[in-house]
This record gives sequence, C-alpha cells and structure tokens, in this order.
Amino acid sequence: MLYLSQMLGNTVRDAKGTAIGTVSDLAIATGEVFPRVTAVAFKGPDKTPFLLSWPQYVQGYDETAITLNANADELRFSYLPPGELLLARDLLGKHIVDTQGKRVVKVGDLKLAESAGSLRLLGAEVGLLGRLRQMSPVLERTVVAASRMLGRPIRETIIAWNYMDLLERNLSNLKLSMSHKTLDEIHPADVADILETLTDEQRAMVFRHLDSEAAADTLSEMEDEMQTDVIEDIEEGRASDLLAEMDPDDAADIIKDLDDEKAERLLRLMGVEDSEMIRSLLGYSDETAGGLMTPEFTSAPETATVNEAVDAIRAEDEDRESMYYLYLVDERGRLTGAVSLRELLRHKGKTPLADFATRDLITVTPEMDDEEVADVVSKYNLLAVPVVDEDGVLLGVVTVDDAMEVLRAP
Repeated sequence: MLYLSQMLGNTVRDAKGTAIGTVSDLAIATGEVFPRVTAVAFKGPDKTPFLLSWPQYVQGYDETAITLNANADELRFSYLPPGELLLARDLLGKHIVDTQGKRVVKVGDLKLAESAGSLRLLGAEVGLLGRLRQMSPVLERTVVAASRMLGRPIRETIIAWNYMDLLERNLSNLKLSMSHKTLDEIHPADVADILETLTDEQRAMVFRHLDSEAAADTLSEMEDEMQTDVIEDIEEGRASDLLAEMDPDDAADIIKDLDDEKAERLLRLMGVEDSEMIRSLLGYSDETAGGLMTPEFTSAPETATVNEAVDAIRAEDEDRESMYYLYLVDERGRLTGAVSLRELLRHKGKTPLADFATRDLITVTPEMDDEEVADVVSKYNLLAVPVVDEDGVLLGVVTVDDAMEVLRAP
C-alpha cells in the first residue's frame, strides 16, 4: 500500500537513471469505482511543470522514486483530459462529503494500491493518521507506536471513492461511475444536516450539483434562516426554479423573509401558476391557518363518480403532500364533502362520490391561530383539515405534518 503523501516530492528518473524532476501530483480517471492513476505530474530542475502518461511511461515506483521506461529526450508530455482529477490539487486537504457516513470531512491523505497492473485510488484517509503523515512521517510513526504501547492503537479512517463527493470543485464536470453514491441518493433531511455544517460558498456549490427535485426537498428540510441564506447565495434563475418546485406554503415562508425587490424578481421568473399560488399565501400571517396551509389539494365536483375521481388523482403531481382526501366542491368552489382515499377504493367505478362522501366536516378559517389549527388536527386525529373562507369556498388544506411542526415549536 502507498499513500499520496509518500510519493509527493519523490525523484522521477528516466531509463538511464538520470533524475529529471520531482513528483508533484498524480492524475486519476474518475469514471471507475477504484480510479486508475493515468498520469504523473512532476517539476523539472527549473521548476517547469510536466505531465506524463502513467501507463505509457512508468516502468516502476516505490516510496522513494518513479522510474520511467524512456530517456528524457524521448518523452512526450500530455495534458489533463476533461473528467480527470489531480489528487493533490483537487482532493488533498479539501473538504468532501462522506455520503455513507452523511458528514463533511477533510482529506488528510489518499490511499493507493496496485491492482491488475495499474495503480489505483482506494480512498481518502480522513482520520488522525492522514493528518499526522501530512505533518511528518516520523511524527506519524512515533504517535502510532506510542498508541500501541498504551493499548489504544489508532486505526485508519478510509472513505472509498464511491462514497465521496467533492465540495470545492464543479461536480457537474466529473464523470463518475454508475455505482457512485451521490448526494441525490441520500434522504433530503440527511443532506440538510450535511449542508448546515458547510460554508455559504460550499452550500451554494452543492445546490448546483443536486437536481431540482432533490434540491427543493433538501431546502424544505433546512432551518428557516439557512433557507433564506441559500436562496440569497444561488443564482436567481436557479433559486426561482427551486421555490417553484417546493410546496407552495414552504416557498411562501422563504419568500416572506426576502427583501421585497428580490422576492418580486423571483416570483416573476416563475411560471404564472406557481407564482399565483405562492402570492395567494403571502397575505396571511405565519401564525395563522392561512400561513400554514397549502393551496394544493385534490377536488372533484359533487356529480363525479369513483372512476372520474381516480382519473383526477392520477393526473395530480405524485409528490403532492396533501393527497389524503378528495374534496367535493360545488360550481362556486364551496366545500360540500370529502372522501378518504381508503373509502374511494372500497366502491365500484360508476358509484357517485355523493353516495358515500362525508358531509359533516371539520374546517378552519384562514385567520385561525396556527396553534388552534394544530390542536384541531390532533384532537380529531385528522391527516389534513380544510381551510374555508366565510362563504365556505375551499382555499387550501393544513396537513398533519405542518400541524405537528407547530406543536413541536418551542
């Protein structure tokens, strides 16, 4: 086993044994589970940087030197192709996301091993040993020996390449293997925890890497103040897209915390339907049912049948958070009844919804205090409670998860 720190500064010798430079870096191809070293970067006697193809020119290597298979005047220098990294420049000392441990760590060293005739990157050392080795190999050996004598040996902390995501590089340029576990595959709540440990610049970079759906879900899970910071730090077009992707009530909460000019610009960048839905919530105080509700709900006319109701549900966004009940409304939009999805499945396709809809509904007004709304949801064991105006028109619904957040608030 070799470490990058053991190779940096080593002598590069040509086929005659002549020293032609010192190792400054190693390049890897990123599109593999254990990336191959593709090139060696070194500095000549006059500090001129060079890059040589590893498979073409490297004859052998150890902890003291790299030996080439050609003489100095026979070498043909190359360039770093897109999608390849330099280990010291791009990884060593940088912050990465350990996507398996769901945390942010700093790379102290990089572990390498020979496999099938190639030198490959196994992973990043992010524990104490890597930091000690960076400072001094002698210090590392001394501390390791002392810890063994005390019966507390220090173990390596290695994160394999397929569990790493860079934070200080444009991730969209990296072509990683299909087995690479990215932030997109981690639950948004866990990604939010990771992001809360980063700098503003790093957070913005990660949001550029996440797809819109994952980024919006992650943003919804973050603390209120940090949500605003993220929207302030990222490009306005991207920020508008994320807000449009979020549930309208969550997006409205963020918009309210922005200055008026910024908020208006973001709303204008959205589609008409998304912006109108969010604008409809901005007039309500945060501590009311109106500020808590989402205007996204599924409704059908009183004359609809089970088949028509099922078609309406299928046409809805699959991520709609309030898909607990189907609400019946008259031609003026007034709430007249509700059907649970469970009840819907128990009746035949041509059965009118009016035949089994619940008419005696618990409702709240948009001005009701949010704690009172949460108490209603809790008291009557509801998954969602409809919000209606003084004429009985259905304005939105408050879901159980939003109500529980009110009860958990300090």
